[in-house]
Amino acid sequence: MYGVAITIALLTLASAPTLAQDPVKVAAKQCKVAFENDYVRVLSWSTGPHEKTAMHDHPAMVSISLSGGNTRFTSPDGKTREVETKAGQASWSDPDKHSSEELGGKAGRIIQVELKKRRAAGMVALAAAEDSAAVDPKHYKVEFQNDRVRVLRIKYGPGEKSVMHGHPANVAVFLTAGQAKMTASDGKTNVLAMKVGQVQWADKEKHLPENAGSKPFELILVELN
Repeated sequence: MYGVAITIALLTLASAPTLAQDPVKVAAKQCKVAFENDYVRVLSWSTGPHEKTAMHDHPAMVSISLSGGNTRFTSPDGKTREVETKAGQASWSDPDKHSSEELGGKAGRIIQVELKKRRAAGMVALAAAEDSAAVDPKHYKVEFQNDRVRVLRIKYGPGEKSVMHGHPANVAVFLTAGQAKMTASDGKTNVLAMKVGQVQWADKEKHLPENAGSKPFELILVELN
């Protein structure tokens, strides 16, 4: 029995490197949790010029680059790839493991929306007449979609107003500062003050937004399927 216990212990130790490497733990200097619930974990990354991050894992996720940049990713087998992004760009990633290095001469800022468990179908479905991209294509553009998310780019000019529409549960990532007046379906209103890089979770909702500021604002909305 003693020999069996030792064998099990050795096998456990041998398998340890294959366990998930959480970026919040192995890259604590650069990566912080901005928000987390049962369905998403939102990470906020800040990296310096030419700074490297340790090997880490991600589940499927959406990344939003706040600064733009050029990054080299290295996988566990040593293969590398370079990815150039523009400020405000949103992209999809399947589950992945890598280390990274900022190749540019400026600091990088990224928001990552990691996906956890799926939401119940009844909490997701929207009537076609409530779909923001269908009823207000001027302000809502679909960047991409798959079986887990639909990602919208939302832009409002000063004083511009939408029509009443709905969203499934979502994460908003604000690309600019601004103010938005939100009118709910019951007529109640509130004013939302936005900051660059701010993230906000919302459950399934219905509202009528309006730019209450004097400047345009822009955000990325990650809707959960």
